[in-house]
Amino acid sequence: MAFTLDNKLVVAISSRALFDFEEENRVFESGAADAYMALQMARLDASAGAGVALPLVQKLLAFNAGGEHRVEVVILSRNDPVSGLRVFHSAGAHGLKLERGVFTQGREPYRYLGPLKANLFLSANADDVRAALDAGFPAAHVYPESVRAAERPNEIRIAFDGDAVLFSDEAERIYQGEGLPAFHAHEVAHSRVPMRAGPFKSFLEALHRLQAADATMKIRTALVTARSAPAHERAIRTLMDWNIQVDEAMFLGGLEKGPFLAAFEPDFFFDDQTGHCQSAALAGPTGQVLAGITNG
Repeated sequence: MAFTLDNKLVVAISSRALFDFEEENRVFESGAADAYMALQMARLDASAGAGVALPLVQKLLAFNAGGEHRVEVVILSRNDPVSGLRVFHSAGAHGLKLERGVFTQGREPYRYLGPLKANLFLSANADDVRAALDAGFPAAHVYPESVRAAERPNEIRIAFDGDAVLFSDEAERIYQGEGLPAFHAHEVAHSRVPMRAGPFKSFLEALHRLQAADATMKIRTALVTARSAPAHERAIRTLMDWNIQVDEAMFLGGLEKGPFLAAFEPDFFFDDQTGHCQSAALAGPTGQVLAGITNG
């Protein structure tokens, strides 16, 4: 029987999100394609260091223990196929069992997210993230300089912003255009009207299904939002309408998110706003969801 990606959590990830290829990328972005190829060839048998998303991938793959295949991680990279050899070599050196990869040699990789049935795309290339989001896939621009995740071998912690991430940016548009009082008035008036789905609802749903698996690895999720009472009610009721539970919810009313994330110790945090991501990156691995009015 042919292998299928049905009923699996599928993470597509670029080589720079998974490994530390920042030096090589600087050569590539200088426009010296030949120098880049020469550098990769010279290092073909040298494994790359860990990238910001590698600990998350290691933990997700732990769900495949005991003969189960619940998670599939696929390299989706603008690298050329020869450089792809180094990516797979590095994966093996870090103990990652990765079997599949797509290498496009500079072309946009988002076209392959559909055939991969990807639940998440992580990349250090902002243009690729925008293209993936426009195509309807949960995607985030990773911050390579993020603080590494805390050592916690048997639990994954993932935190999400609300508006423009889990939820649509409808309320955020009111806040940006009319101010906080109008935002609160709108949310109180619509407290029992579920918000439309944002780009990361489907990923949270996939995590929720994986969370129910009988596995040694566990998942803990958190909503970390700038909303405060009374606007908190609509967020909670929207999750209830979706039949999704989060383990923790933080309604911070404009407080800086970084210190709260440092206490939560996420393996990854997803937010749409640059300022929040910069603060969060000091606390743990962070990905910016380049969607919504603040990224328009």
